[in-house]
Amino acid sequence: MPVRTAYQAKIEFLQILDEHGHYDAKLAPPGTEGVLTDEQAVFLYERMIECRRLDEIAFTLQRSGRMYTYPQNKGQEAAALGSGFAMRKGTDWLVPCYRENAALFLHGLPMHLVFLHWMGDERGNAIPAGVNVTPIAIPIGTQMLHATGMAWAFKMRKDDRCVITYFGDGATSEGDFHEAMNFATTFNVPAIFFCQNNQWAISVPREQQMASETVAQKALAYGAQCVQVDGNDIFAVYKATYDARERARAGGGVTLIEAVTYRLGDHTTADDARRYRNSEEVEAWQSKDPLIRLRKFITAKGLWDDAKQAAIEEKAKAMVAEVVKKSEGIEKPSTDEMFNFLYAQIPEELRKQRDTLRTHSLGLDPAQAGLRAGSH
Repeated sequence: MPVRTAYQAKIEFLQILDEHGHYDAKLAPPGTEGVLTDEQAVFLYERMIECRRLDEIAFTLQRSGRMYTYPQNKGQEAAALGSGFAMRKGTDWLVPCYRENAALFLHGLPMHLVFLHWMGDERGNAIPAGVNVTPIAIPIGTQMLHATGMAWAFKMRKDDRCVITYFGDGATSEGDFHEAMNFATTFNVPAIFFCQNNQWAISVPREQQMASETVAQKALAYGAQCVQVDGNDIFAVYKATYDARERARAGGGVTLIEAVTYRLGDHTTADDARRYRNSEEVEAWQSKDPLIRLRKFITAKGLWDDAKQAAIEEKAKAMVAEVVKKSEGIEKPSTDEMFNFLYAQIPEELRKQRDTLRTHSLGLDPAQAGLRAGSH
C-alpha cells in the first residue's frame, strides 16, 4: 500500500511593524478590524513609557532594600500591552504570570498592588471587584490550568467571555501546560494561550529546553490554532490576539500565540544574566526594543515629538512616585489578616488561634489549666 501523509502543517510568523518602524499596510490595512488606529498606537506607547518607568523604580527599590525580588518587564511591554488591549476590559479575563504588568494596569489593576505583592504584602493580591485579572502567578505553569477551568465555566454558562493566560517559554516544559492544552482543546473552550518567548528560562536558553523549532508548533499536537508573532511589534501582537479572541467567541476554540521577544533585564533582581548571556546578544535585542520601534513609527507619522516625549516622561515619573508613596505608606497589616482571609467563614479552631495567638491546647482553651491543677 502506498505511504500517505497523515498530517502536515505550517507555522505562520506575523510581523507588521519592523524594528526600523516600517509598517506593512498590506498585512494590516488601516481602518479594518483588528488593526490599531493611530490614536490607539499613541495611547499604548504612553502606557509603555509608564510601565518602563515603574520597572526602573522597582529595580531601585529592590536594590535599596525596600522591596524583595522583582522580575522586570523591560523589553516585553508590547507583548503584554498588545494582547491585553485586544481583550475586552470588564468582560474577558486575564490570567497572568509575572511579566504582564502593562496589561494588568490596562484592565484596571491599581499599580501599587504590584509593588505590594513584591514587597511581600498579601494585600497586593486583593484584586478589586470588577477587575477581571487573577493574582500574579509565581509557580511556573499552574495558572494555565486555572485559565482553562475558567474558560470551561464560561462555555458551560454560555457567557460571552474569553480568557487569556500568559506564560514563558520555559513553562511549556511543565506538565501543567500540556494538561491545560489537552483539556482546553478537547472541550473547545474560549481560551488563548499566550507564550512570551523571551528566549531564556532563567539561565537556560530556549534551544536547550526543547527540540521543537518553535513554541507555537506544540499547539498542533492538541488540535489548537497557532501563530508565531514578533512580540516586540505591538501591531502584530494586537492583531493576532484580536483574531484569536474573535475565533474563540465564535466557538473556534483555543489558540496558542508565541510572541517572540526578549527580556532586556535579568530574570529577576536575584539573578545576574551576565553570567550566562553574552553582551552581543543583548545589544542586538536592544535595537529591537518595542518602545524605540513604536516611537519611530508615531514620530514618522507626525503623531509624536520631543515635547510630547518629555511630557509623558514627567507624567510617568510623577505617577510612579505616587505609587511608591502609596505602597510604602500603607498601614502595617495585623496578624488577624493571616486568618480572616483564608475562608469565607473562619473555622472555630482558627478563630481561637487568631484570638489567643496560640496554637497549643492550653492557649486555645485556658480552662484546661484547672484540669491540670486538679490532677495532683
